[in-house]
Amino acid sequence: MEKALKQQPSNCIKVVLFGPESTGKTTLSKQLARHYNSVWVREYAREYLQDKWNDERKTCESKDLLPIAIGQMNLENESAQKTDSVLICDTDLLETKVYSEAYYQGTCDPILETYALKNSYDIYFLTYIDTPWEADDLRDKPHERERMFKAFETALKTYKKPYVLLKGSKEERFKLAIEHIDNILEKHI
Repeated sequence: MEKALKQQPSNCIKVVLFGPESTGKTTLSKQLARHYNSVWVREYAREYLQDKWNDERKTCESKDLLPIAIGQMNLENESAQKTDSVLICDTDLLETKVYSEAYYQGTCDPILETYALKNSYDIYFLTYIDTPWEADDLRDKPHERERMFKAFETALKTYKKPYVLLKGSKEERFKLAIEHIDNILEKHI
């Protein structure tokens, strides 16, 4: 199982969109992947949990987190082999860790936690809660956006992850993200 959570070596710059639900991560990650003519790693949890909801009318349970983490890393590792430039990740294992702690009395599976902290990325874009809430089958904390945002920001600070806060319009967020990615690309060459 540990091998399935391990980040495989690659030559690309790895970018993570990070933050609470309904803050524009997927929209921006797709937009950035198009801009860089590169690869987007979708959020595995979304399809896993939507399938579970459609089949059983059940939401996420703690037993779902390891399969979600393994699925996410499979997608990321496969996608990282398809680019030498920029890999845009809609999420990562640290995000799964934050959700685990928020939903399950502050706990996280030790193996998941190990790889959430061990896997590395060049930059995280922390998405702020100034976007309109969009309800769907899976989103369930519209009144806890501030608390969830603080949990995400605290994780980045606690584990000393390089991050930039993205606020404002879609255009402002996109422009700021590009500036930071371009800066990393210049140093990467």
